Amino acid sequence: MPAERELTVPVPLTLPNGRLNPDAVGWARHPLVDTAGIGRGRGRNKRWEYWNIATPTHVVGLTVSSIDYAAVHEVWVWDRATGQTWHRSVTNIPPRGVRLPARLEAGPSRARAKDLEIDIDDTDAGTRLRARIPGAEIDVVAALPDGHERLAVVVPWSEKRFQYTVKDVARPASGILILDGVEHELPQGASWAVLDHGRGRWPYDVRWNWGAGSGISHGRTIGVQVGGQWTDGTGSTENAFLVDGRLHKISAELVWDYDIADWRRPWRITGGELDATFTPGYDKRSRMNLGILSSSTDQCFGDWSGTFRTASGEHIAFDGIFGWAEDVHNRW
Repeated sequence: MPAERELTVPVPLTLPNGRLNPDAVGWARHPLVDTAGIGRGRGRNKRWEYWNIATPTHVVGLTVSSIDYAAVHEVWVWDRATGQTWHRSVTNIPPRGVRLPARLEAGPSRARAKDLEIDIDDTDAGTRLRARIPGAEIDVVAALPDGHERLAVVVPWSEKRFQYTVKDVARPASGILILDGVEHELPQGASWAVLDHGRGRWPYDVRWNWGAGSGISHGRTIGVQVGGQWTDGTGSTENAFLVDGRLHKISAELVWDYDIADWRRPWRITGGELDATFTPGYDKRSRMNLGILSSSTDQCFGDWSGTFRTASGEHIAFDGIFGWAEDVHNRW
């Protein structure tokens, strides 16, 4: 398929009338798109910050979001050895207790609800992630190394429905988790953070796949970023492979081969010079059905392995890259 357009200068996501700016459609190595027009008034606006922190012993998920008619927040911690989880999820209708910046790195993100606090702040060292729920407290910095590239993509369904996403993988993480009063320090060099930053106007009924992984394999820092279903037919993809901080864009629509009914079976994701296998070991499963609103999510955690060939012909083999692959269906 033809290569997508690479954006190299800042551009607004929306026109003055609120519709998609055609000049914003494409991808970038840095967050160049201004999304200040999302969130004004009502009209299927979806805004969120999702951070995942993975260590050899624990996994953390933090969500701060406003989906127009509701604020949805979550803190989730999983002990990889024992299987114990600490979890608090809050849905406020109408949205309250939420603060999100107009664009990435333009201000703090905040979530406040009963028994839940989340603070996301940009610092000179990177992004500081703090959260508190009963039994769990998180204080982590996701470093932003010099030269580190991020995948920013505008996905156009139509001039009225579109999404800007920044998928930022393989951010070195440091800090502490306090779980039931016991402090756990994140081992540096083996702890990673991943960001999913989203701003857009979505269709009511949508399905997606998302897979991500971060780690060191054969002496190189590897980041896996793959998606599917929701971008099909738009001319945009959210697929990329990161090697030592350098982003290699994959414009092909990937083939996802998996069976969510047998989620422990290895998943295969192939296309665009990527041949990857995801071997899951845990399924974070959630279901919600409020009639006209529903959500079904299987976020499976495990290890990535496979091969990737760069545009210059370099063959990169990788294995033992911890991350996840998910299957989601939302009516929202």
